[in-house]
Amino acid sequence: MLAVVFALLGAASNATGTAFQREAASTLKHGGGLHFVLMLVRQPAWTIGVLGVMGAALFQALALLNGPIALVQPLFVLELPFALLIVGRLLHHRIPAEGWYGVGSVVAGLGLLLASAAPKGGGAQAPLSRWVPALLACYALMGAAVLIARTRSSTQVRAAALGSGAAVGNALTAALLKSSTTTFSDHGIVSFFSAWQTYGFALTGIAAVVLLENALQAGPLAASQPALTIGDALVSLVLGVTVFQETLRGGFWLLPELVGIALMSVGVRLLTRAIPVIRTAD
Repeated sequence: MLAVVFALLGAASNATGTAFQREAASTLKHGGGLHFVLMLVRQPAWTIGVLGVMGAALFQALALLNGPIALVQPLFVLELPFALLIVGRLLHHRIPAEGWYGVGSVVAGLGLLLASAAPKGGGAQAPLSRWVPALLACYALMGAAVLIARTRSSTQVRAAALGSGAAVGNALTAALLKSSTTTFSDHGIVSFFSAWQTYGFALTGIAAVVLLENALQAGPLAASQPALTIGDALVSLVLGVTVFQETLRGGFWLLPELVGIALMSVGVRLLTRAIPVIRTAD
């Protein structure tokens, strides 16, 4: 299926972009401001990183154009295993056993979840009667995440809350992107820029990035990354069903679906711990 292929390419491309951008930043002295940015631009690794992120956005749009969001977005969980492999190769460091266990757990959990849920059907567009409740619910959750982060002193709670808010923002951005790219495919560029979803995904995407940056600054990666990764997949499943009327298998299949989510959660935590180990290895 084209959607699966494009989603895998998107996950790999985003992992590559992130790895090369961090590699470029690590070669420079710590700093900030315009001078630091200009120094980064001169780094070939940074250019590769930017191209990787741009490619990921293109592949995500193509994946959403060709398949249900409930299938496409969970596949982006594979960005973490890809990142582990790329960072290890880039820094010429051996991947610890914990990392390989994480890769296996994420892949097995994702496969079990998608095989059990079997997301399918639905359309690429939805009436406002389905969009409005989804938008209100997602923005309320993002606002609640910010409120929790501002009123809690625990760095882990703050990081997890902001990571969860970013996850909701990422899932909603993908849903709006799916609708707007279909408009572009079916009706052309004029209709694309006339659709409210186009501006919706741009603004929501910016908000999600801001939440993510604050999550990374608020506390340990082990607190924010699982909330971000698993949250994105779960909220995407919900939006696929409620907004686009995609179908998931229920009944008995709920049990293996929950097992798949649990395996993914364990794998994400293992990978979150393994990637910093690679970066700091001798």
